[in-house]
Amino acid sequence: MADWTGSLSLDLEDRKGKTVAKRVYFQGAFKVMRPVYSDDSGQVCYYLLNPGGGFLDGDRYRMEISADEGSKVTLTTQSATKVYKTPKSFAYQETNIHLKKGSYLEYLPDPLIAYENARYKQKNVVHMERGASFLYTDIVTPGWSPSGDHFSYDTIQLITEIYWDGKLGVFDHIKLVPKQQNLSSLGFMENYTHLGSMIAVSEQMDHALLDELYEAIQDEQGHFTFGISNLAIPGFSLRIQANATQTIERILSICHKIISEKWNNRPPSSLRKY
Repeated sequence: MADWTGSLSLDLEDRKGKTVAKRVYFQGAFKVMRPVYSDDSGQVCYYLLNPGGGFLDGDRYRMEISADEGSKVTLTTQSATKVYKTPKSFAYQETNIHLKKGSYLEYLPDPLIAYENARYKQKNVVHMERGASFLYTDIVTPGWSPSGDHFSYDTIQLITEIYWDGKLGVFDHIKLVPKQQNLSSLGFMENYTHLGSMIAVSEQMDHALLDELYEAIQDEQGHFTFGISNLAIPGFSLRIQANATQTIERILSICHKIISEKWNNRPPSSLRKY
């Protein structure tokens, strides 16, 4: 794909305990805002911005991120990613992340909202050296439609590949096609409308942390279901089904807090946006 609607490149490094950008580049309908430091930990937060307000027919976006040894970074979006009607060609976003040993990166985008007749494909490829840590979340939310149908979008396809020391360690593929699948049935959305995911990879992962996360989610009130399991490499995968974005956000926030306190010895920084 030679023509990109927007592209962004961000290279990070550690300078005396503070993570800074050694190279920032963006063009088209994709921007990164100024760095934010919420405390004295040196961890930086960058907000990603689509000034167009949403993805339209045939939009293509690409993001390249690298973090050197000792870098600690949070990436998030300024608001939800909205995918509108795409009658001719699907909207596409591609993200490539490279993490050196000792780096920590969390990618925590706001929900993806797919409206009527939307077609969207996303591919995340992460290359990690041993000693690096990576945390990723996503939430799929159905957008409003005139018919009131929760599954009026055409296609949502999310692919995540994580390479651990050069070998594929995680392949996660979500594909929702309402016209071909009965999304309310067993094995799909099972009468839920919203889908949330968390993938975490780190050598700091252990069975005690997995048990703590499971018990914390079990203690939450609300109408939802979830599953959590170890990965083939050090880490875990979490999937949540619910009928409200807020329910999934609350559970992911609880897990994020536990992980940050275990791996970084401090609570996560606030990502207040409104």
